[in-house]
Amino acid sequence: MKQKPLSLRLAILPIFVLVALLSINVTVYGDDALNGSNQFILLLGASVAAIIGFRQHISYDTMIEKVAENLQSVTGALLILLFVGALAGTWLVSGIIPAMIFYGLQILHPTFFLPACIIICAIISLATGSSWTTSATVGIALIGIGKVLGIPMGMSAGAVISGAYFGDKLSPLSDTTNLAPAMAGGELFTHIRYMTLTTIPSILITLLVFLIIGFTQDISGVAETETLLLAIQQKFTIHIGLFIVPAIVILMIIKKSPPLIALLVGTLLGGSFALLFQQPILLELSGAKTLSVSAAYRTVIDAITVSTQISTSTPLLNDLFSSGGMEGMLGTIWLIICAMVFGGIMDAIGALSAISQALLHWAKTSFQLFSSTVASCLAINLTASDQYLSIVIPGKMFAKAFKDRNLAPENLSRTLEDSGTVTSVLIPWNTCGAYQSGVLGVGVGEYFIYAIFNWLSPIMTLFYAALHIKVKSLRSDS
Repeated sequence: MKQKPLSLRLAILPIFVLVALLSINVTVYGDDALNGSNQFILLLGASVAAIIGFRQHISYDTMIEKVAENLQSVTGALLILLFVGALAGTWLVSGIIPAMIFYGLQILHPTFFLPACIIICAIISLATGSSWTTSATVGIALIGIGKVLGIPMGMSAGAVISGAYFGDKLSPLSDTTNLAPAMAGGELFTHIRYMTLTTIPSILITLLVFLIIGFTQDISGVAETETLLLAIQQKFTIHIGLFIVPAIVILMIIKKSPPLIALLVGTLLGGSFALLFQQPILLELSGAKTLSVSAAYRTVIDAITVSTQISTSTPLLNDLFSSGGMEGMLGTIWLIICAMVFGGIMDAIGALSAISQALLHWAKTSFQLFSSTVASCLAINLTASDQYLSIVIPGKMFAKAFKDRNLAPENLSRTLEDSGTVTSVLIPWNTCGAYQSGVLGVGVGEYFIYAIFNWLSPIMTLFYAALHIKVKSLRSDS
């Protein structure tokens, strides 16, 4: 039987149901909602979408095939999450993360800590082209330093994410930076140059806000710094040579090694450095009287796969020096899988297409066209739960409309990045939101307001469009 086009009312119904149920869920469970109940709510939302699909005469097999395609698209992301958990475990027992915290406490002044987080993460992300790698390496350490200084974790995470996504957006090594102009029909470096027009003001405002916060924030942990430094030295062998491992990982990413290979190398080197420099830690964790080969092997593998807790003389460090290993990432992986089920069924029933078509039909002026593109990117991020789809689908939908209005393709590619790439991390069930929340150990609700660069970027692109600032035509440089 021929499939009827899906109405906008039916297309957005699963979204309303999902948001309503998630709101109830968060009210009941609080922070624990991410441990499993939100995952089930995503499946309930998918069930509502599936019922609509059956009503539209869409077969069960068709919906399952779309779900399978979605899951296949995030296979790499799921494996990266597992390896990030493994890397965090070995970097803890090897003393790499404690060394980052140790030296960071001495170098980073509390007043300028948050702006420094942005700058450090922006540099690393520019060099690697990956916000995910940035968070998994220096991001984790910066969260720890901020916690020691008494800075709320949401603030630190917001600064880390703002810097990481600034670098990710502008790096020619970034996959999204290459994908956006490809979808819009533009050229990479033209896209990057044009994107700086909105990106630079956004990051400068973000830096200014965090600088003001730094001057006004009451830092309670400063007085304890010396005690904490001593506690770290008593527990770990700390020296600058431990930074060889993260330097190698970052260099591999810069040299365009696949992230999985770089993370695997980082994990294995972390385990090797633990055997070389932190034998007392391995002995303590093993519970054995002497550190035999089997005891050392078991301890390192446990650090990679399951939770590890290192006790110190300071309770604050005890909370900090813990890792869930690969096991600790399973909740996030579960969330992504359920989000892909929801997104896949929404795609199969034609909901994503219906929403984008409605937005395109509404766009009668150039500003409305920009607004529709932004809204479409946000809608895809909310429903398909994937930043790549938030670039690909609106990119395909709006490319001709921009061309028909005599607008250069870099207008579209910039808008896709300003509203698709950076907002993905603000949605808990999106792959990016789930990843950053899981890696940094900070809920999306905690860092949302402080991820200033991320929510400011779509506002900035609409501001430029409304005032017709640097809106380039096909036959003009204005």
